[in-house]
Amino acid sequence: MSVQNGMRLSVVEVTRNRPWAPAYHSYVDELNTRAVRSAQDAGWLVNRVAAADVGPSRLLSLTDSSDAIVIMGGEDLAPEFYSGERDYLGETRHFEAADEGQIALVHRALARATPLLGICRGLQVINVALGGDIIQDLGAGSIHKNFGVPIRGIMRAHDVHLVAESRLSGRFDLNRISVQSAHHQAVATLGAALTAVGLAPDGVIEAIEHDTAPIVGVQWHPEDPGAVSGQLESLLGQLSAAESVLAA
Repeated sequence: MSVQNGMRLSVVEVTRNRPWAPAYHSYVDELNTRAVRSAQDAGWLVNRVAAADVGPSRLLSLTDSSDAIVIMGGEDLAPEFYSGERDYLGETRHFEAADEGQIALVHRALARATPLLGICRGLQVINVALGGDIIQDLGAGSIHKNFGVPIRGIMRAHDVHLVAESRLSGRFDLNRISVQSAHHQAVATLGAALTAVGLAPDGVIEAIEHDTAPIVGVQWHPEDPGAVSGQLESLLGQLSAAESVLAA
């Protein structure tokens, strides 16, 4: 679906500054840049914002006029936001300002019925914002990432079964898709009014939808270079379709 002239999309990442992790930052930046370019190619006016760099209040201000929002992947959410414990296996650096700001974005999107897509960490932000919690580490046998490899080899392919009546299934016109994932955390308890609409072969929740609002999260990375062609474009198309319905 083509985007109407002047439609504004905010692509919200964690940070544009990771001097302590140059290889990781380079890869994350590439993924985020691919998402931005795909959105621009689809006709969106894209506003790219780093949540930790601007702080919660400024993040809300900079995205206030957005017609849709995408929350990208990145580091783990701080456990305090879902009553979790610190010092868990695989724990990453935390960006509490990004967590707070992105959670606020979800609350505002829900209140305004703004279409919102969460990718990887973005799915977890949606879940935590609505009262859900997180499996803090899936373990060394997880099918959801490659272990002991350079960062650019971390993505692992697996199938996801989509619930037949879900919006995502309708968007892809498929009940089973192949995805690229690289996560060590996942949804535990679902947040309020969220439904699991995508499951990995091991039962891990890979996609969620809000029951009434145009809010969707996917745990995989459609913006990865190895992702199935057109997958990200389909998800961005869902945002524009939802916005068109709201504007009608």
